[in-house]
Amino acid sequence: MALTEADVRGIADYARIALEGPELEEMTAYLNDAVDMLAPVLAYDLPDIEPTFHPIGDLANVMREDEELGRRDLPLEMALENAASTRERYFRVPSILGEGDR
Repeated sequence: MALTEADVRGIADYARIALEGPELEEMTAYLNDAVDMLAPVLAYDLPDIEPTFHPIGDLANVMREDEELGRRDLPLEMALENAASTRERYFRVPSILGEGDR
C-alpha cells in the first residue's frame, strides 16, 4: 500500500514539519521507498514467533541499599565564593520564566 501525499502531509503535520511542493513530493517518494524495503520482512509468515519488546529480555535495574556516608557539610561561604551572583545566602540565576529580577 503506497503512501499518498495526503498521508505524508498528515504525518508531517503531526511531527510539526512544514512540507510543501517539491519537498512533499520528495518525502512521499522517500517514505514509499522505505515501506517497499520492508516488503521482504512482511512476506514471512511466522505465527509461532512471539514479538520481542526489549532486546535484552527481562532486564531490570539493580539497586543497592541506601547507606549514610556521614556528614560532609560545605560551609556556606565556601559554597557561594565562586558564584557569579548571590543574594543573601542564595545563588542568583537569570530568570527563565520572564517574571523579572528574582
